[in-house]
Amino acid sequence: MAVILVIWRLPRMGFILGRAGVLGHLSKLDLWPAWLANLFKLVNFLIVSRSARTDAGQALCEALQALGPGFIKFGQALATRADLIGPELAGGLVQLQDKLPAFSGRLARQIIQDSAGESVEKLFSSFDDMPVAAASIAQVHKAQLPDGRLVAVKILRPDIHKRMRRDIRFFKTMARLVETLAPALRRLRLVTAVDQFESISEIELDLRMEAAAGGKLSENLEADSGIRIPFIDLERTSSSVLVTEWIDGVRIDDVDALAAAGHDIEEITKIAATSFFNQVFRDGYFHADMHPGNIFITADGTLVPIDFGIMGQLDFSDRLFLARLLMAILERDYDYVAHLHYDAGMLSENVPLPLFAQSLRSVVEPVLGKALGDISLGIVLGQILKISSHFDISVQPQFNLLQKTMMMAEGVARTLNPKANMWGLARPLAENWMSSEVTLKTQARQFGQNLLRLYQTLPKLLDRLDQADPAPPPPSKMPWLIITGLLALVLFGHSGLL
Repeated sequence: MAVILVIWRLPRMGFILGRAGVLGHLSKLDLWPAWLANLFKLVNFLIVSRSARTDAGQALCEALQALGPGFIKFGQALATRADLIGPELAGGLVQLQDKLPAFSGRLARQIIQDSAGESVEKLFSSFDDMPVAAASIAQVHKAQLPDGRLVAVKILRPDIHKRMRRDIRFFKTMARLVETLAPALRRLRLVTAVDQFESISEIELDLRMEAAAGGKLSENLEADSGIRIPFIDLERTSSSVLVTEWIDGVRIDDVDALAAAGHDIEEITKIAATSFFNQVFRDGYFHADMHPGNIFITADGTLVPIDFGIMGQLDFSDRLFLARLLMAILERDYDYVAHLHYDAGMLSENVPLPLFAQSLRSVVEPVLGKALGDISLGIVLGQILKISSHFDISVQPQFNLLQKTMMMAEGVARTLNPKANMWGLARPLAENWMSSEVTLKTQARQFGQNLLRLYQTLPKLLDRLDQADPAPPPPSKMPWLIITGLLALVLFGHSGLL
């Protein structure tokens, strides 16, 4: 049945991708077997539109928007897989506009009433039927609570669960077919990528989960200055409706409006740098959908992020590795960087560490110490991916969202503060965190937690070993794209974006 679904939908999808010129761009990637790349070229030659975009990222964005909500969200998820679709396409997908025609205000009112069991008139003193934004998953209306506070009411699209399930089934079947027809692509873990996308989508389609994420981020940042999280009205929030504080402010990428309002760009940069660093390192919990439309600067200069549907998490060991890697790069100690990767199990026994260190130096040295406006993340990312392919280093899922967040930051960061020296901002933040957190006491506490976790899971592990195949599994590899995330963190994370 699943294969029949793919066969039924594939012609339309291929036509839209072909007309947009996407297949021509895909054929240039080194991923595909020769027969598949040639097929892409042939279809592109036959049906490509004269008005097709020459920019690969823009072409793919337009095609995904035409294919519908599931494809838009999947395209945003693919922005984390530059190893799969290349830096150019990945960079384009970061800018994918999540916009669709709005559904009616009458239907929005009906969804709210069905969800709350009360009429809109009882819940709100006023409700604007015209939405202020309409995306693939939900749309947002402005309203006022009985106590006078203005709120944003986010409402899931009708039948969105059904449409997303249908698209995800299609993606899963396509991933399995591709891995079957081109076994060499199995190293890219396409099925795993779709499974991860499905997990994220399940969270996004339950707005109570977004409310919980916003609440946790608010608690983490409560004592931080210069940034705050909008209040969330849990009483009026449900799985299909989310009610949060209405934010009046200027988008972080609107530099002219920020300057006209008298905001200090340098101060905004400093606040954003510190907050992002705190989220990633101090808390291990960060906003992973920080496109410019999700960050506002209020009249008093406070940064206010919105939309908490996608959050990233890093455990302490991941954060510690990132911090050590960051400090080693800032110190230009590439031999130590190579040893960190080896000790973490990223490199196989036959990889010569001096050669790996030299490869790292070739990527980092040209950009180290430069201002933001003088660096291209796309070029750096392309070089990293070539090195990763040469040393056969794979990706670890938990760092994908960090990489995506960094790539989102690049475009706006160049507009906001292109002269900022991110290296100078990164060093004191990293040093302070290392000195306060990476202590003997902290390490002992972490060791105790790991020991307790091992004690609790050991019986289950032994049971599984008794039932498992006697052949030992291949050693797992830590992520290469952690370096991508790290470089982007230093280069772009402290540039005025969270």
